[in-house]
Amino acid sequence: MTTRPTILVTNDDGINAPGIRALIAVMAEIGDVTVVAPDSPQSATGHSITINNTLYLNKISADKASITEYSCSGTPVDCVKLAVNEILKRKPDLCVSGVNHGSNSSINVIYSGTMSAAVEAGIEGIPAIGFSLLDYDWNADFEPIKPFIRKIALEVLNNKLPEGTVLNVNFPKLQTKEIKGIKICRQAKAIWMEKFDKRKTPFGRDYYWLTGEFVNQDKGEDTDEWALSKGYISIVPVQFDLTAHHAIQQLNSWDF
Repeated sequence: MTTRPTILVTNDDGINAPGIRALIAVMAEIGDVTVVAPDSPQSATGHSITINNTLYLNKISADKASITEYSCSGTPVDCVKLAVNEILKRKPDLCVSGVNHGSNSSINVIYSGTMSAAVEAGIEGIPAIGFSLLDYDWNADFEPIKPFIRKIALEVLNNKLPEGTVLNVNFPKLQTKEIKGIKICRQAKAIWMEKFDKRKTPFGRDYYWLTGEFVNQDKGEDTDEWALSKGYISIVPVQFDLTAHHAIQQLNSWDF
């Protein structure tokens, strides 16, 4: 690109999360950055939007002239919608979401607020990437992955993305020298074996904590889970057309 691109940055861990601060720093090297992110953690909100409550935006002063920041009272998807419709004068050249504290590989993409923000941008016709680091520590070290974030973002800006596609990028919990490279992958077939820890309040009312175990059922060596376990960065192209095209012919044979 001949001019500095306009880049929208968001996340689901909240505007003060270390992951988004790392992402903002990298994007500010590449283009002019507008940040619209939740004012509090919104993990696992999926593609939810706010329709029964008011939404608030708070403009935050930034350290650099090329960065404008807003905190939003809503979900990650609300953040993208407000940015596109109320804040930005035109659609951004790129939307990046993250860097999420923890995995968004495999089935986690369905629940992820990080990826839902990227998908919403994709629906708006904006090239979009969701970034996640397989480290749930709030003080995780994001420095080693910054060069890779920059490289992936520049590739998307220079080459665009196939229509109807956004990227789900996951980084292994490793140091830079240990990262073996980047793999283009498919989403592994995996599930959460969920359990609910049932407890009682001091007043005798039942309540529940969701717990569970992640089970990878996929033995393929072309999946995101395989790549991450071997020290590679996984990139999965994600589409938001949920049509099961392979099932149409079979359903047409039924006697409706």
